[in-house]
Amino acid sequence: GLIISAVGMDTISGQFRFTFSIDGLLDGIGVVPVAMGLFGISEVLLNLETEMKREILATRVKDLFPSLRDWALSIWAIVRGSLLGFFLGIIPGGGAVIASFASYAIEKKISKHPEEFGKGAIQGVAGPEAANNAAAGGSFIPLLTLGIPANPVMAILLGALMIHGLQPGPLLMQSAPDLFWGTIVSMYMGNGMLLVLNLPLIPLWVKVLKVPYYLLYPLILLFCMIGAYSLQNNTSDMVMMLVFGILGFLMKKFGYEGAPLILALVLGQKLETSLRRSLIMSHGEFSTFITRPISLAFLLIAFALVILPIITQRKKLATLEEESQS
Repeated sequence: GLIISAVGMDTISGQFRFTFSIDGLLDGIGVVPVAMGLFGISEVLLNLETEMKREILATRVKDLFPSLRDWALSIWAIVRGSLLGFFLGIIPGGGAVIASFASYAIEKKISKHPEEFGKGAIQGVAGPEAANNAAAGGSFIPLLTLGIPANPVMAILLGALMIHGLQPGPLLMQSAPDLFWGTIVSMYMGNGMLLVLNLPLIPLWVKVLKVPYYLLYPLILLFCMIGAYSLQNNTSDMVMMLVFGILGFLMKKFGYEGAPLILALVLGQKLETSLRRSLIMSHGEFSTFITRPISLAFLLIAFALVILPIITQRKKLATLEEESQS
């Protein structure tokens, strides 16, 4: 993921690297084609070699709500996902994509039954969805209070507000209180409308499940191709999506996760740019990362997150060896 994020133009020097004289790589490799390839095309390829029988569950709308057992299993996943998504939404460069993948990775890591993830574990749905929603709301905080867009969507909204003569920042609540509080109220109204619209349309979504696979898979491939092309009207994005679809298929066959690749791709360019700017400001001294308290604290946390799973895994292996010997 980090290597792929380095493809294209160097943001510091302006030079092109890892493009191999291919025009389609001059702007780098986009996150959307990679994600659609890793998680969309690869899933189609994987399912082509398996024969599946589908059964449509006949139930009432009220039975589709989570049961008490579902709430008990997912409540802490929702809390963790909401907190994680909220803080990642506030951080510039974060967002719903990173929050969702990070929440899924955390829930799978701390779960007592990680083998159930990918097979319908409710924690793997509740956590990422809560993180996704929290990140969307959290990204409004730096925009409305400081005038800093946390992601491209907020940057577009910032431009729209400035076109109408509104300057997001600390004085926005005083200069345009109707807009500020109207935005907050619209979020509550939007969530309510989602329930009102989606629940009655469940019978329609169920009809999609009845579409035969020999029709559904070509449609999925077609929509993925249209989505990849519509981003920049560039056929190279379609080729890139197919390449990563094959790569994702091989990764799934050999047991590799695709989420870390996406996370590294999203954060890689920001990581490199921040690293090089820091080194330029410190005249090449790497000690600047450990002499600053905030930087040192984050490095220690990152180091702990890498080491703790290794220690936990070794303890599990030692326990298994003792049980087998006994």
